Amino acid sequence: MPPVPLVGRMGHREGKAVHGIMLRLARWVAIFGGIVLFAIIAVTTVSVAGRLLNTIGHSHLLASSMPSLATFLQGFGSLLGDFELVEVGSAMAITAFLPWCSMKRGHATVDIFTATLPRRANGLIDLLWELVFLVVLTVLAWRLFAGMSDKMRYGETSFLLQFPVWWGYAACAVLMAFAALVSAYMVFERALALGGADGPALEGAAGNGTREESRGGGR
Repeated sequence: MPPVPLVGRMGHREGKAVHGIMLRLARWVAIFGGIVLFAIIAVTTVSVAGRLLNTIGHSHLLASSMPSLATFLQGFGSLLGDFELVEVGSAMAITAFLPWCSMKRGHATVDIFTATLPRRANGLIDLLWELVFLVVLTVLAWRLFAGMSDKMRYGETSFLLQFPVWWGYAACAVLMAFAALVSAYMVFERALALGGADGPALEGAAGNGTREESRGGGR
């Protein structure tokens, strides 16, 4: 059951405007996550390439035949703290994708037992799962902010790069809080849809997702 943009006491136009704002914000946050993911790929590629060149430079055959080249290649190596950057970046990228996934109804679903249920029953199930998402994301945001506070208090830094650990917690906490906000918005949308509120069909996510669902026969 596709959600409809915020309506009810708000007018149709205002509800559609609010939905558009949430959709654009989620898109920009997802783009930020994509940039972070690209940076992770770049760091990993450079690090692996440097390690490979270093291994080649230490090979006995190259050292005996071309010692100058071997010495040059031995100067390469993996980036310092590459795994620390990948660890923080991965957490940020994953968290940044959550709001867009919620707006586009991209979470994995299994409809083996629900495909034959009435539309209203499926709408109620969707609402219940949105509530579960909201609770989980809210708890995660809360604990991330709590972890950030602890890391700031103790001044903990990473092992190799020595950057403050709370930076990563802060970034993920803000992104998770926004994901919880989007989840709360989706709960309200589904509640209105379940109550029979009128409104235009969800654009973008709902547009593509609804067409795909109609072709596939369900979620």
